[in-house]
Amino acid sequence: MNMKIFIAEDELSWIIQQNYLLLPIINRFGLSLGFGDKKVNKICDEKGISSDFFLAIINTYHNPDYFPEEALLSVSPLMIIDYLQNTHAYYLEYSVPRIESLLNKLLEDCSDHCTELNMIESFYKKYNEEFLIHIRNEDEKIFPYVRDLHQYAENNHNNQVKYGKYSIRQFEKEHTNVDEKLNDLKNLLLKYLKPAYNQNLCNEFLFALFQFEQDLKDHARIEDKILVPKVLELEKKINNA
Repeated sequence: MNMKIFIAEDELSWIIQQNYLLLPIINRFGLSLGFGDKKVNKICDEKGISSDFFLAIINTYHNPDYFPEEALLSVSPLMIIDYLQNTHAYYLEYSVPRIESLLNKLLEDCSDHCTELNMIESFYKKYNEEFLIHIRNEDEKIFPYVRDLHQYAENNHNNQVKYGKYSIRQFEKEHTNVDEKLNDLKNLLLKYLKPAYNQNLCNEFLFALFQFEQDLKDHARIEDKILVPKVLELEKKINNA
């Protein structure tokens, strides 16, 4: 069955009714509830948001078979970085604390023989440490590099890029696939957790992991398929100048 592709003439409140999981995606553009009957193009125009970029992102998250690579490649790298940084803030301020809170509830509910849960907690902590390093590297090194590179190109090379011979290709190597370890964590729960724990809490914890994993996959697609090619293009332009 073909999934609906949202367009600029759709009401934003109607879009959310079709897929409520898009709410946090919309928030990353600085949009909050209270849309009224306004259409996407009207809201984006009022907020100074590119409606093409907005629709490309929400349709990417809505439909796993949809990825408008050509449309996204036409967007400024600064716009992409702003979106990615807002996504990081969402992970750090909501997704990760929510997962940790649910895991803590599971542990607190377990009064005896919690070996499997303790193993899962230990595995999660190692995963989370690696994930936070990954996010910090992007926020503190990769994104500032891209901003400097863009400014350098826009100002006809009147500013210096502070990173020497650094290239975004190193980011591709450093861009660890955190999906694999998150999938391992889910498998620990699905395959090896004995049925002695609160099932509702376990389900809620798993739901949060599945949702987080899907968000990360879409996030990584935008970085790997859009941001990296755009930056390689900028690097090539500067090196050939």
